[in-house]
Amino acid sequence: MSIILAGVLIVIIVLFIRKSSAYKKIYNRFKDVVDIETEQKEAQKRLDKLIQTENELKDSYAKKRSIYDDLMNELSIIEDDLEFTTYGIYQPHFDFDTSKAYKEKIKEVRGRQKELVREKKAAICDTKWEVGGSKAEGRKMTNRNIRLMLRAFNNECETATLKVRWNNALRMEERIRRAHTAINKMGEPNRTWITDSYLNLKQEELYLAHEHKEKLNEEKEEQRRIREQIREEEKVVREIEKAKKEADREEKQYQKALEQARADLKELHGEDLSSLNEKIKELELNLQEAQEKRERAISRAQLTKSGHIYIISNIGSFGENIYKIGMTRRLEPLDRVRELGDASVPYRFDIHGMIFSENAPELEKKLHGEFNNKRMNIVNRRKEFFNVSLEDIEKEVHKHHSDIEFTKIAEAREYRETQSIRQKEKLEKEKKQELEKRFPATL
Repeated sequence: MSIILAGVLIVIIVLFIRKSSAYKKIYNRFKDVVDIETEQKEAQKRLDKLIQTENELKDSYAKKRSIYDDLMNELSIIEDDLEFTTYGIYQPHFDFDTSKAYKEKIKEVRGRQKELVREKKAAICDTKWEVGGSKAEGRKMTNRNIRLMLRAFNNECETATLKVRWNNALRMEERIRRAHTAINKMGEPNRTWITDSYLNLKQEELYLAHEHKEKLNEEKEEQRRIREQIREEEKVVREIEKAKKEADREEKQYQKALEQARADLKELHGEDLSSLNEKIKELELNLQEAQEKRERAISRAQLTKSGHIYIISNIGSFGENIYKIGMTRRLEPLDRVRELGDASVPYRFDIHGMIFSENAPELEKKLHGEFNNKRMNIVNRRKEFFNVSLEDIEKEVHKHHSDIEFTKIAEAREYRETQSIRQKEKLEKEKKQELEKRFPATL
């Protein structure tokens, strides 16, 4: 019995020792934690401080980002050579037909600006200041401040108006707005500022100045086009007159020869008679052709809308699938195509189609309308180049002229020969360089 009790006691002692050891480990681990609630409060304080620091960093970043954005905007205004896509497309504010109308409107707007200045509504001060106790001196100070602010603002606006072009109109508008804001901030301590009414008139003047310049350019381009059209019409008239005179001369020549042959007919017989009859038939055909040529020349002179539509390409200058669809009233339409390829482009044009029409302007209009969304230049619609396949052009032309034959392959002779020569020169150069590597001049 005593043995059993001793064994139980030993087991109890062993278990106690183990429990004591585990307790000591736990105690040693958490002995520094005296008050759990106190530790929680300290942890919460640390968390709150971290959150506060995070919020301060966010606020600081937001302020610095705002400064960065302002600097970037300033940079975009100052740098006039930024790409077109960075400042967007200017939308016209007016729609006058002539540059003279724009000029008159500019005078009117400037008159309204002067009126605001006279009525003291261009810049205002809402406080009656005193200087050394004197209201009169206070008024002098206020008027001086207003003059200085208006002078600074007017100078900024005048500079922007003089510099405005198609590619910086929006930035010049922003420049005026920023000048207005900056000058008004300088006037804040004295409760003085330039009014929005005056700002709006200055911006209106900027719009008018820009659109006036654009209208002048349009009018110059239109005058150039009209002069070119007049020269073209004069060439057509000269060609028709020349063709008519040539036909008249041939008609008289063949008529005279025919009369002489018929007179000789009475004196001949046999083989000579047969030979002369053949000659008479030939002269009659020549006379008929001369008369038809004369009639055609007269007809072309009367039919002012008749002419040729040409479809041409220039691979060396513009690349593949770029075609010019134009019109000429010349009797010899190839002359017009040759002129187009003479000096303005490095290579001659290739002709893919030449279509005669009694109403050439109407046919040209239909073709241009069909391929309007394929224009190379969507700003200047008088440029008649289209990025379209020849098959599509042929399909559209056949709706109006079913018997027209197209030349599918562009010869582009000068371009292809140039490329061939360049390729040959390149190969020769590479061959020479390879030989120099293999057999250098010196070791």
